[in-house]
Amino acid sequence: MDAQKEALRRIISTLANKNEELQHFLESVEGTLSCLQEETCSVMSELEAELEQLRSALEDRGSQLRSIINEEKQKKDAELQRQLSEGKFALLSCEELLEFANQTLAVTNEEEFLMAAKQIKERVTMAPAFRLTTRPMVSENMSQFTVDFSTERVGLQRLHFLPVPRAPEIDVSSCIVRDNAITVAWQPLVEADSGGPVECYELEYRKTEHSGALRAAGEAGWERVCDISETQVTVRDLKFDSQFVIVRVRARNKAAAGEFSEPVALETRAFNFGFDAVTAHAELKVHGDTVTWEPQGVKGHDARLRGKENKSSRSATPSPNKTAGSRSGRDRFAGESYTVLGDREMSGGCHYWELRPLADWKSFSVGVTYRGSLGRFDQLGKSSGSWCLYASQWLQSSLAAKHNNRAKALDWPLPQRLGVYCDFHNGELFFIDVDRLHLLHSFKTKFNQPLVPAFTVWCGGITVATGLQVPSFMGNFLSTNQPQYPAAVEG
Repeated sequence: MDAQKEALRRIISTLANKNEELQHFLESVEGTLSCLQEETCSVMSELEAELEQLRSALEDRGSQLRSIINEEKQKKDAELQRQLSEGKFALLSCEELLEFANQTLAVTNEEEFLMAAKQIKERVTMAPAFRLTTRPMVSENMSQFTVDFSTERVGLQRLHFLPVPRAPEIDVSSCIVRDNAITVAWQPLVEADSGGPVECYELEYRKTEHSGALRAAGEAGWERVCDISETQVTVRDLKFDSQFVIVRVRARNKAAAGEFSEPVALETRAFNFGFDAVTAHAELKVHGDTVTWEPQGVKGHDARLRGKENKSSRSATPSPNKTAGSRSGRDRFAGESYTVLGDREMSGGCHYWELRPLADWKSFSVGVTYRGSLGRFDQLGKSSGSWCLYASQWLQSSLAAKHNNRAKALDWPLPQRLGVYCDFHNGELFFIDVDRLHLLHSFKTKFNQPLVPAFTVWCGGITVATGLQVPSFMGNFLSTNQPQYPAAVEG
């Protein structure tokens, strides 16, 4: 019976996964269909606009050519009209002279004949008909204005849409995940694959807990980086709060953007934690990644109350009538231990996070602790199971490393950006001034219980950055570090 139930549960789980996969597929198809309709309308609109511009350019050029032809026609027409008028006048003068010459032939008086012949000779010399050029000054040929559109016509017949660029191929071996940045590289496309020169590339990425391309419910959508001119891009200042970042890239030519490449999952594991508000001192307020000290009077400093709370905290057997709220109250730091713990344990591996004090801070401590070794009224660094860096600018500036109720003063300016590195297996805890890349202090010990990040804030506040990888600059400190604190080995 149990085996059948287990088999049925596996079938149900498989069906549920398949159902979710099909839902994502249908959403993808519907989205593609909607985008196809929008893209078709956009392309049609762009085509009509291009054709209208072509028609407008053709009309403008045609108007210019018509104007040139009419202007030349008017010039030639005026010249021919002038020649025609002069020719008519010369013809009339020639006819009059010819008639006068015929009449002269009939004159019998020699003296009159000689006089008339002399006049005819003088008139012939001066006659317009003999001075007039008897060929048209211009021709009817307008070939210099003949338009040859054969080249353009052939070009228009070859007109086609640029093909959509082929999807690039991401070069996984050249992709780099380092210092909370991802560098993605891909193979360049040749013009045969892209339908012409590639104008730019576009990268999309999203965070996920799965290495698959399908987006699970509740996961973030794609973020886009546009106008990439090279065949690689680096996206910086990411918070690695998921196991993977899925990346894909596509090319864009003058006409359109192509299909995205096959998605590639880049592993981006980092140490993520938040503040465990249940442990926060009553006068500490947690707001996301920020903790501020907001005093509520002197109740927290009452020695009698502190004694009562200490007595109740030492009770071996809690009352069965205690509520969950009262149990969580026992986890809250009290008295002058203005402390809050992280909500995630470290039981192996290397971890890194950073702290920044707010502008009005007076003192804070940051470090790690065994959750069970720190009492409600204990302060960081005063127990054998807690290690911290203490900074203060109350009355005077001071910086110290604390552990097991021992303190080592550090001669260094107060850091404004403090990095904490913890290597659980090797028992190493480093505090780094990140802005100056200086190793402030290091502890070398043996951690034999899970650790949690721990913070103490008095007056002012701090903000903590998590989801950070171990930065590459830590390599310099790890290779040159010598323990600055006596080794502490807890039994």
